[in-house]
Amino acid sequence: MTAPVAPAVTTARNPDRLLVAGALAGPVFAASAVIQMLTRTGFDITRHPISQLATGGLGWIQIATFVLAGLGGLALAVGIRRTLHDGVGRRAVPVCVGIFGAGLIAAGAFTMDPENGFPPGTPDRPVAEMSWHSIAHSASAAVAFTALAVAAAVLAVRCARRRAALPAVLNAVAALILFLPMSQEHMSVQIAVNGLVAFTWTTVVATSLRRTP
Repeated sequence: MTAPVAPAVTTARNPDRLLVAGALAGPVFAASAVIQMLTRTGFDITRHPISQLATGGLGWIQIATFVLAGLGGLALAVGIRRTLHDGVGRRAVPVCVGIFGAGLIAAGAFTMDPENGFPPGTPDRPVAEMSWHSIAHSASAAVAFTALAVAAAVLAVRCARRRAALPAVLNAVAALILFLPMSQEHMSVQIAVNGLVAFTWTTVVATSLRRTP
């Protein structure tokens, strides 16, 4: 009598489902942010960071977007842990990606202060003193993107050791962009670029791991 095979099939499929969730986090975040940027009255990406979409009456949409993307990041972290069994980064990468996901959830839970004329009716100037939740939001986002930069740097080393030149270079470039200090004059645009790089990275990594035997 042969042993049942269903549990083995389910276990094998779990990482794939987690990686799919991780791959979708970026497109979902990007689609939500772009639609809001185009439809929310008074929003200007050259003056307002994407996180400021979480303020105002429709702010719940961006809050939910942060949380969903964070859950996708956590799923990706578990998927990576179940996929990378040896070599450089098998422990560090999933931990860093998990921190990224948790940081996004925290960034959604703690919102920025309304300022610089958004939402409409807000004084057209920076807030005089940041609230505790705005400070928590900034700290959460900073930790999240720093952790992802570390993950990209570790993967760059892993790929270099395996003589995969193009992936090594692309991971290194992603890490470099995410490590760059923020410019006060162009902060909102830089944050948008960092988000694009970060979510492109998570989508590419998740897709690549799904294709790896």
